[in-house]
Amino acid sequence: MRTLKYDVVVIGGGPAGLAAALKAREKVEKVAVLERNDELGGILNQCIHSGFGLHVFKEELTGPEYAQRYVDMVAETDISCYLNTMVLDVTEDKHVVAMSEDGMLVFEAGSAVLAMGCRERTRGQIRIPGTRPAGVFTAGLAQRYVNLENFKPGSRVVILGSGDIGLIMARRLTLEGIKVVGVYELMPYANGLYRNIKNCLDDFGIPLHLSTTVTKIVGSKRVQAVEVSAVDENLKPIPGTEEIIPCDTVLLSIGLIPENELSKKAGIELNPVTNGPKVDNALETSVKGIFACGNVLHVHDLVDQVTKEAEDAGTYAAEYAAECAAAQQADAAVSTDVETAAEACGTSNAETEIAVIPEGMVRYTVPTRICANRTPVTKIKFRVGRPVETAKIRITSGDKVIFESKKAKKFVPSIMENVNLTAAQLADVQDEIKVTLV
Repeated sequence: MRTLKYDVVVIGGGPAGLAAALKAREKVEKVAVLERNDELGGILNQCIHSGFGLHVFKEELTGPEYAQRYVDMVAETDISCYLNTMVLDVTEDKHVVAMSEDGMLVFEAGSAVLAMGCRERTRGQIRIPGTRPAGVFTAGLAQRYVNLENFKPGSRVVILGSGDIGLIMARRLTLEGIKVVGVYELMPYANGLYRNIKNCLDDFGIPLHLSTTVTKIVGSKRVQAVEVSAVDENLKPIPGTEEIIPCDTVLLSIGLIPENELSKKAGIELNPVTNGPKVDNALETSVKGIFACGNVLHVHDLVDQVTKEAEDAGTYAAEYAAECAAAQQADAAVSTDVETAAEACGTSNAETEIAVIPEGMVRYTVPTRICANRTPVTKIKFRVGRPVETAKIRITSGDKVIFESKKAKKFVPSIMENVNLTAAQLADVQDEIKVTLV
C-alpha cells in the first residue's frame, strides 16, 4: 500500500472532474485526478451527437470533441491522472483509498472534489411486471452498444421515459435503420429538453405518448411485446386502456441518480430529493474540505453547466487546501498541534449559515445552505416539480422580499433555473430564505 499526498484530489475524470482539476491547479501545485476507466472523458466519449460546447466554447461540438478539449488542457499541465483506478473509500479526514493496477493507493488530500457523475435507473427500481427476457436496456447502455461497441440492440424498439438520453437514442436508432415504435412517458409532460423532442422525435415522425406507461413486459428468452396503459392523475394505470405493442427491445430512459456510495461512506449528508450531497454556496458538503460538483451533486441539463459548476468547485477546493496548508505551517512554527491547525481550515464555515428552503412548485435548490460572505455572489439553482405556465421567482426572508424576477415566464422540470444573490441582499438575513414561484 502506497501513500501519496496531494493538495486536491478529484474523484472522477469526466467533464466535471477535469474542469475542477484545471481550476484547482491554478491555485495549488499538486492536483490528482482518479478515474476508474482506462481513459479520461467520462460519459461524453459515447455521446457522439452534437450540441455540446455552445456556452463554454461558443461553438457546437460532439461529446468526444468536448471531452478531448479538456483532456488536452489537462495534458498540458502537471496534473497527475490515475487511470484504471477505482476509489473504494473516502474518509472524513480526506483520505481517499483506491485500487489500481499497481495495488492499493491511499491519497492524503488537503481537499477532495467528488465528480463521479450519475447512473441510470433500472427496471428493478420501477418494478415493471412481467418476465425477464433479453432485450431490456437502459438508454445509456444501448448508446454505448451502438456508438462504441458497434452492436445492434434490436430491430423494433419501445422507449419508456422521455429523458434526454432516450430521446437522443430514438433518433440514433432510427438513423441505424432500427424501427422505434414510440416513446411512452408516465407524466403528462415530456421530461427532456424541447430541442430534443423537436429534433429527435418530431423530425423523424416518432410518436410521444404522454400519461402512458409500460405495465408488463412479455417474452421468454427475448422480449416479444410490451403492454402499455394510460394512467390517471395519480399516475395509476387505468383498467381497460391496456394495449399490446409488439417489439423485441425495450429502452429505459427513466431518470438518473447521482453516484452517492462514496458520499455516504464519507458521512456526507444527502439531499433526499436529488440523492446528491447537500452543499453550501461554495459547493462544500457537510464534511469540511470535501466538495461536490456535476451530476454527482444534481443532474444537469447541459455539460456546459457541469463545467461552470465544476470550475467553481475546483477553485473553492484549492482555496480550502491552501488555507489549511498555511494554517498548519503557521501553527508548526509555534509548535501548535495538528488538530488545532485543522480547526483553522475553512474558517468561513464558522459563520452563521442561512438555510435555503424550496417552497411550492420549487422541487429542490442548490445550495441548501449559504455561508454569508463566503462567495461574492451566491448562485441559487432550482428545478420545478411540474410545468408552470406563467410565474415569477420570489425569494423571501420572513416577510421581506429579497429578490423577485421582473417578468413572469414559463417553468418546466427539464430546465434548471438560476438566480444570483449578492452579499448585500443577504446582509440582513439571519436564519433562512425561501425560494418559490408566484
